[in-house]
Amino acid sequence: MIPTTLTALGLVTLLSGAAAAAPAPGYNTEVPSGILTPDTVDTSIGKLKFADGVPTEATVERVYDFLDTSRAADTFLKGMPAASLHALIKGAHSLGAVQANEVIILDKLMDSTPFFLTANSATMYVVPDLDLKRDGPTVVDVPKGLLGAANDAYFRFINNLPEGKYLYLPPGYQGDVPEGYTVLEPNSYRVWVFLRLTPRGDLAEAADFIKGNLKVYPLSQAGSPPEMKWISASGKEFNTIHTNDVTFFDHLNEVVQYEGLETFPPEVRGLFASLGMEKGKPFEPDERMRARLKDGVAIGNAASRAIVWYPRYDLNMQGVRIYPDTNSAWMRAYTDQNVFFNGRDGQTMNTDARVTFHYPYTAVTPAMAQPRLGTGSDYGIAFLDSNKKPFVGSATYRLRLPADAPVANFWAVTLYDPQTRSMLQTPQMNPSIDSIKNSPVLNDDGSVDLYFGPRAPAGKEQNWIQTVPGKGWFTILRMYGPLEGWIDQSWRPSEIERMP
Repeated sequence: MIPTTLTALGLVTLLSGAAAAAPAPGYNTEVPSGILTPDTVDTSIGKLKFADGVPTEATVERVYDFLDTSRAADTFLKGMPAASLHALIKGAHSLGAVQANEVIILDKLMDSTPFFLTANSATMYVVPDLDLKRDGPTVVDVPKGLLGAANDAYFRFINNLPEGKYLYLPPGYQGDVPEGYTVLEPNSYRVWVFLRLTPRGDLAEAADFIKGNLKVYPLSQAGSPPEMKWISASGKEFNTIHTNDVTFFDHLNEVVQYEGLETFPPEVRGLFASLGMEKGKPFEPDERMRARLKDGVAIGNAASRAIVWYPRYDLNMQGVRIYPDTNSAWMRAYTDQNVFFNGRDGQTMNTDARVTFHYPYTAVTPAMAQPRLGTGSDYGIAFLDSNKKPFVGSATYRLRLPADAPVANFWAVTLYDPQTRSMLQTPQMNPSIDSIKNSPVLNDDGSVDLYFGPRAPAGKEQNWIQTVPGKGWFTILRMYGPLEGWIDQSWRPSEIERMP
């Protein structure tokens, strides 16, 4: 009986095998769907060809061209924060503010002369930068009345700077740390510090207060700090904006070479290295790679502008809209008011949110994203009008701010150039209106109508900001010391409407 049973089982097995699909030529078993590579594959980069899974020489060349171009575009997006901060420091150095005690001050406020990402013309900026590789531990002594923050070389938030003495240590510092300081350990040698003061009266008095009280010096000179050297940047031509062409990679490489390995996350360092940009090695792309970099930076720049002007609300950018319930065009600078860009769970990096901030803006601090009632500042940005169309300089638009704007300090509206993301350059050197300096005319119900166009509507000159035919613009509404009506959204600005 046993041999007969085995024979029967063998027959069943053979019959089952015969019923199954025959293996593909060259295989003894059936290959699961999706594993094999066809000899020809049509893709968005053209037809890719293989010989039994091995790419042809032409396909290898095509694929590497694609990889290098896409990695160059991604390097633009991921390297942008570092390139932006590097450009800010280079801009200050171009005016002579090189040493720790040499500091630029906008003592007559900012106007549209320099190229500076979305600055305002209402507060007095003072902008030290530190070089911890050159100077070692460095002190920033901030008086009461100044507000600001410090960012590292990858434009990450380090700390806010209310009144106090702050000591910044170089990465890996092992020396003694004296008492009496708030001690910070940034992940970079270069540190950008931005401080501001809102003048309530005479500008010279405000500038004298800053000059007489703010101190920046190496800890090694704490016994006899060098005299501060103040460099007025008001009304001067200088550039603080990174390039959007192939030179971007050369500038980013300067940061890679100067900083330590801890400045960039390992995966970002690996991305840069895949293009030949690696610490301690010369960055010398050949003609072919230079062409791929040129193509990639153009795509990266286009992607940045697409993300900023038209964020994908249905995917990862839901939190960039201020008023999603009305499909409003008003947007936030920080998606979900998150200055770390690490998603709603705190664990998922939102690279689009990071681009949305760093391409048009500077200065990373929670004080400008999550203000406490009556302190800090918050922002509404409009890149599109009420019909979701870009603003054009030949048309006239109106913005209505309801009565009793909920601010402890003041509000301000400023126009910017979509190319440079700096103040719009017109015969009006300050393309801005605020509730302190300009005293805009109120409507009978207390609301304020602001007008943007090449010419002021009759009788509206006090409430008008000039635009340029043939040039676009976008705007930022700043709320300094926002109160409950802004935070709970019971007070809302109108959409910006194009007038007939």
